[in-house]
Amino acid sequence: MPKFSSRQEPAAAVHRTSVVERGSFASARCTCGWKGPARRARDRARRDAQEHTAG
Repeated sequence: MPKFSSRQEPAAAVHRTSVVERGSFASARCTCGWKGPARRARDRARRDAQEHTAG
């Protein structure tokens, strides 16, 4: 049985982000389940991912 609920992350969770393109839009996603907003600027989607991992 896990020592944390499905809504909490383990203390040593590693955030791995990627940018997913869908048509004209790109959005950042993370292995923790976080998903950024759809952006037309892929650079902004990458920045969203960097901000997520920094915070």
